[in-house]
Amino acid sequence: MDQLTRPGGFSPPKSEFEGNFSKYLFYLAKLSYRNYKRGVDDPYLDIAKLIERLHRRFLDVVRAELNRLGYRDLTPVQAMLLTNIGDEEIVIRELIERGYYQGSNVSYNMKKLVEGGYIEQSRSPHDKRSVRIKLTEKSRGICEKIHELELANGNALRDAGVKEDDVDALRETLRNIERVWSDFIQYGRG
Repeated sequence: MDQLTRPGGFSPPKSEFEGNFSKYLFYLAKLSYRNYKRGVDDPYLDIAKLIERLHRRFLDVVRAELNRLGYRDLTPVQAMLLTNIGDEEIVIRELIERGYYQGSNVSYNMKKLVEGGYIEQSRSPHDKRSVRIKLTEKSRGICEKIHELELANGNALRDAGVKEDDVDALRETLRNIERVWSDFIQYGRG
């Protein structure tokens, strides 16, 4: 069994997938299905592992794009945090409540984003303990580039023959998984 299909052994050759998220996505799905058919993993456990790998790989794609654009002081997590803020002026707590981040991660990353000139912050006029944040022009340009990257990846999936119905079904399945996991966090085992 080669290293690409070995259970627990996951290290595809970098050059084969460099900068091609859709090709990598199909590779992971194929590997996951192959391992499932061989009885390697329970399919539900395999899904959790696949989601984790896809998340890391997506951050790798964002990192590669940031490097290509010359943003060496910005991590992929920070770039995605900027896109989640968007055009709004929000309180940091809202990012946590939306379920995007944990408190300690947001505080550290906000500090770095302010230092790097990516975020402007101000005290709320109604509650001096609360800090409001908004993007700077510098970070709006990055958000635009990340959006272009996401569109390009979507187009690459279409070009690779992925049907819209399959994407819709996958999206619905992932939302169901998110609901189940959220319920587990809130209510425990049912």
